[in-house]
Amino acid sequence: MADIKSIKRALVSVFHKDGLDDLLCKLNEEGVKFLSTGGTQKFIESLGYECQTVESVTTYPSILGGRVKTLHPKVFGGILGRREEEGDREQMAQYDIPEIDLVIVDLYPFEDTVKSGASDADIIEKIDIGGISLIRAGAKNFRDVVIVPSKAEYGVLLDILNKKGAQTDIDDRKMFAERAFAVSSHYDTAIHEWFAEN
Repeated sequence: MADIKSIKRALVSVFHKDGLDDLLCKLNEEGVKFLSTGGTQKFIESLGYECQTVESVTTYPSILGGRVKTLHPKVFGGILGRREEEGDREQMAQYDIPEIDLVIVDLYPFEDTVKSGASDADIIEKIDIGGISLIRAGAKNFRDVVIVPSKAEYGVLLDILNKKGAQTDIDDRKMFAERAFAVSSHYDTAIHEWFAEN
């Protein structure tokens, strides 16, 4: 179990909140701080946990009808910053970028929206941009960050937390990264197929 990393701050940005309760409870018990936006933030607070708003970190509100919430250097810098690189650490300190050790995402339900017979406009609004970007960033920096790319993985992380506390090894993080790229690949394929058929 090499290269152990502690989880201290989690960014949570999910569409489906069902099944998240137990995971948030365990993370809270382990002293992990929460960072979130919109409905997810309200959900976390409704469970009695403190949650910092992404807006308080970025100093930008959610804009363009919710299309732009997490897409900001203070969020992505916190995910992509390499903890072992002195230059990265210096820039994170210079620009007051908080380290984000865990990213939990559940994407907008694009395929379900297509199957529902929704309008083209509604389908296009269910093309997730911030979420897919968070998944790719967390997976790219798996040496430092745990990425949970869908609600199907909530239980996988909970099992690890129950065994190890708020710590992961490199094999755990690489496993989540592999699953994350499978999620993003499937999601983009579904979008591509919809465009090709329309």
